[in-house]
Amino acid sequence: MATYTGADCKMCRREGMKLFLKGTKCSTNKCPFEKKGYAPGQHGRTRRFKQSEYAVQLREKQKVKRIYGLLERQFRTYFEKAEQKKGITGENLLKLLESRMDNVIYRLGLAPSRAAARQLVRHRHFMVNDKLVDIPSYQIRTGDEIQVREKSRQLELIHNSMKRVRDGKLVNWLALDKAAMRGTYLEEPSRDAIPVNVNEKLIVELYSK
Repeated sequence: MATYTGADCKMCRREGMKLFLKGTKCSTNKCPFEKKGYAPGQHGRTRRFKQSEYAVQLREKQKVKRIYGLLERQFRTYFEKAEQKKGITGENLLKLLESRMDNVIYRLGLAPSRAAARQLVRHRHFMVNDKLVDIPSYQIRTGDEIQVREKSRQLELIHNSMKRVRDGKLVNWLALDKAAMRGTYLEEPSRDAIPVNVNEKLIVELYSK
């Protein structure tokens, strides 16, 4: 499957906001976005023009794709699933993306970034309801428990990530038992409980054209 191999920080610069793709580095003064907040490319500093309606909608879609680390075909599949569900399509889309296993592990603080979470899942370091799962896109459901495998509990990457998790700082639809290195997906999140700064309505408008 194709993967993006360019610089992550260029994606943040292109979207004009931090997407927190590099984990803890994004919260330090070493983050390239702090030094180069303008768009990448030869004319990134000086290019100023009014965007068309289509361009605004496209940028919002690209932003969400990059936050969750998806390619176009994957993202389109999620959108089609969101359309088929009852409720508001845009909110359904974000709920589906938030319930991906790699995202839940990131939200629990068991990995410093979604990219790191995907790698840990593929390397078979996590279990769901006591069963090994190595598919980052696996959909976590209400009541599911995610835990670090016994033989993986000494991984420095996981421990360093957990040290940064402050009590009460998790999203309210997840629970974490640090001692047991186990998290629980309490319920499907509401839109207000999903901490991503995007306008999902623009994505729905884009795909409705």
